[in-house]
Amino acid sequence: MITVAEPSSAAARADASGLRRLPGLDGLRAIAVMVVMAFHFFPRALPGGFIGVDIFFVISGFLITTLLVRDVTRQGTVRLRRFWTRRARRLLPALFVLLLVCSSATLLVGKDTGLSLGRQLLGALTFSSNWVAIGAGSSYFAHDAPELFRNLWSLAVEEQFYVVWPFVVWLLARFLRPRASALVCAGMAALSAVLMALLSQGGDLTRVYFGTDTHSFGLMIGACLAFALIHRRRDPVTSLRAELRRPGLWTGAAALVLLGLACLLLGEADAVTYRGGLVAVSVLTAVVIWSVIASPRLGRLLDVAPLRAIGRRSYGLYLWHWPVFVLIAAAVPPSAGPSRVVVVGLGAAVASVGAAWLSYAAIERPFLTGVLPMRWRPAGERRAWRVAVGLAAASVLAITTAAAVAAAPHASQAEQAIQRGRDVLATPAPTDPSAPAPTSPAPTSAASSPSGTPAATTSIVGTDVTAVGDSVMLASAPELAAALPGILIDAEVSRQPRTAPQLLADLDAAGDLRRVVVLALGTNGYWGAGTLDGVMQVIGPDRKLVLVTAYAPREWTESVNGGDAQLAAAHPDQVSVADWAAAAAARPDLLGPDGIHPGDEGGALYARTILAALPPSP
Repeated sequence: MITVAEPSSAAARADASGLRRLPGLDGLRAIAVMVVMAFHFFPRALPGGFIGVDIFFVISGFLITTLLVRDVTRQGTVRLRRFWTRRARRLLPALFVLLLVCSSATLLVGKDTGLSLGRQLLGALTFSSNWVAIGAGSSYFAHDAPELFRNLWSLAVEEQFYVVWPFVVWLLARFLRPRASALVCAGMAALSAVLMALLSQGGDLTRVYFGTDTHSFGLMIGACLAFALIHRRRDPVTSLRAELRRPGLWTGAAALVLLGLACLLLGEADAVTYRGGLVAVSVLTAVVIWSVIASPRLGRLLDVAPLRAIGRRSYGLYLWHWPVFVLIAAAVPPSAGPSRVVVVGLGAAVASVGAAWLSYAAIERPFLTGVLPMRWRPAGERRAWRVAVGLAAASVLAITTAAAVAAAPHASQAEQAIQRGRDVLATPAPTDPSAPAPTSPAPTSAASSPSGTPAATTSIVGTDVTAVGDSVMLASAPELAAALPGILIDAEVSRQPRTAPQLLADLDAAGDLRRVVVLALGTNGYWGAGTLDGVMQVIGPDRKLVLVTAYAPREWTESVNGGDAQLAAAHPDQVSVADWAAAAAARPDLLGPDGIHPGDEGGALYARTILAALPPSP
């Protein structure tokens, strides 16, 4: 049966000590959190660093399952109150402090940092951040409004796991042998992986990345490993080494090398990531854990003091690094130039480390070890004074948090610009036959060319042009429509470049693909193999193509822009390049707070950049 018996704090500390001291796992946690931080701070340096979250999932699935099975083995039950109390001590105090401090900070920083703050706090406090974000249509891959607590989606997945999994483990441990239980966990992992692969075949990938059902295979693979290494009649921790036929140091080392390659090669928008890539990462992590437990040498290598110290503070580092990054990025203006990325990244790294070390010393460790009990008990004048100061600080932060929620903007500046573009596109074009025909824009001079070189004189009119793009084009739609009256603009948020051939084919089938096609789809991902060849097949030999380069602090923009240049070089008489990347880099002050989407003046620059690249009229 499942009981809710409450243990003593001493027993609670002893209960987890064995698991927490498994050599090497703190080092593996350190690696996981460092690659996640590197991915967020310097995405071009480590484009696949997001896999650190999946490493965390496997470690959690393994340790939590081992702890629960040991409970059933020794006591014949899962003591829910004991388990949930320990999880609450471990997670909630540091989380509450993070929410109060960073929410209050949005009042000072302003900009878009408080966007959707109330919704995010609701998700964080109900352990449902992932589903709340999905329900609100928030995109993990959209860069127009980086939400302050976006990183809490993975914490929500784990918290939901902590609620449900004890009941499942009790059933498995009571009615199945360990090996059969391992097969059940493997089956659940496979089902989750298949769901991710199937649902990732179209549209925004946030649903499959955030979903508990589609992204729980790492937890299940960790649980599978735990059941596979446990004998019902022996202590689960001490029996691990006896169970194993030592895989050796090199097995784990090879798995670590492959994980490193995944950090370099996998992309957050790549199809392979969601169709087996993250599953492979989870399996490799399980191999590392298996090898670490079986090989004391590998465990000692990963258990070196610096990695052990970082690993023990990995929860705080994960909590703080993203909100701190968002706040610092908002405080440093885009006009800071190329050094802005370094300044923001290094500043966020230093601030995150400081906050995490303080959180561990003052909040996490005292609550976890029982030095600071969950219930306050007066113990002298000094303690009462400290408690009074703490309560006063918490009250002030709670008030400022409420004020921040009340002052939170309903839409980011980028979203406002995008909505302005949608409004323009939704306005029907004049149909009065007596209205004058659109006139061609004035020839572009060298002064208006973003590259500083004389631009080709063009007599192309708007009715000759179909423009297909993403949110950057959508934000610039009013200025583009004013510069080229009659232009057909088809732009939408979060479009992936690989969808370009199908988008153009649909326009062609509808009779809306004109003789000049402007294509601007590099903000949200790579072109992908064969995409540009597919574009050329759709437009055919009689149309001209203008490719607009991408400007965004993402690892794929260099690849996208390189593909643009190569296609233009291969088809010089048919393809030209509008170098928006160079124009935006020269005038970052014309971009919004996100450093990607243009404001009014930036939209005018975007339009001039495209005008300069239009082919001359035949």
